[in-house]
Amino acid sequence: MTNVRTRRPRDPVATREVILVAARELLARDGPDGMSVSAVATLAGINRGTAYQHFETREQLVAATTQSVSDQLFHAAFGDPETVKDRRVEDVDITALTTTLADFAVDNPALCRIWFLQLLASDEPAHDPFWREYAGSLRRFTETDRAEPGIDSEVFSMMMLAGNFLWPVWTKTHEKTEAERRVLARRFAVESLRLSMHGTMRADRFPEIEALILNHGKTDHSKVG
Repeated sequence: MTNVRTRRPRDPVATREVILVAARELLARDGPDGMSVSAVATLAGINRGTAYQHFETREQLVAATTQSVSDQLFHAAFGDPETVKDRRVEDVDITALTTTLADFAVDNPALCRIWFLQLLASDEPAHDPFWREYAGSLRRFTETDRAEPGIDSEVFSMMMLAGNFLWPVWTKTHEKTEAERRVLARRFAVESLRLSMHGTMRADRFPEIEALILNHGKTDHSKVG
């Protein structure tokens, strides 16, 4: 294992980011119980005192690291948080969103799994920005005429995220090549869309997604690896 940075940047904001980069690596490798401020400082290539100036306790560091993973998820799925509030749910590209999340999950399986477990353990999951926007988007969608009536958006949100973040664990994507991960991500994305099309979405309102699913069914999608 090599240092993330060998020289401490002078900018406190940059220093914090260096710490979080190292913390994400350790969080993915060792989990929250195996992470310490000292170990993160060593990996980041900074003085332990500097790390403790930013995070006085391990608990603070774990919380901030989990938050940074949530921020990465948010940007990958929804883009700039400042513009999301102006987006109409009818304008969301469901295929692109589903594919983006599947790609992120297969590329970052350990981080996503740990983030998800932290979310499950949280007393206030609505405080997490990614979960708040993801669940909120699905809730707003179920309130439109593009969704089947009577959908429980909270249950649906949890089902979709659980599958999305556990699929890479099941298929051991950390052992796969880039090309194999893309195939695995596409397989999950298509089945997620199929489940939605024949469960929560009114199929007649999404002909392009129906065509994508039908075309995918004509290809070889056997398990990779």
